[in-house]
Amino acid sequence: MNLAICAAIRSRKVVQFIYDDYIRVVEPYCHGTSAADNELLRGYQIGGQAESANPVGWKLFTVSKITGFIQTGDVFPTNRPGYTPYDSAMRDVHCHV
Repeated sequence: MNLAICAAIRSRKVVQFIYDDYIRVVEPYCHGTSAADNELLRGYQIGGQAESANPVGWKLFTVSKITGFIQTGDVFPTNRPGYTPYDSAMRDVHCHV
């Protein structure tokens, strides 16, 4: 899945996946590894559902909990406010926009 995540990030493709039993629609920005060696995806959720009352916004996803990962075909042309390419939650960054 890591190759698919980086491919979506590099081509700025919106993705959809299931996370915590909710469908998420996300602009993927950064993929890397945490200090605890967990693979992470930082993205801006633009649709779908979430446990919180507000599903839209910056989210950090643990890749091992993602299923059904697909590209939607939509492209996000610009970076959202608040984006930084070197995410502080990640010890190592594998790819970013």
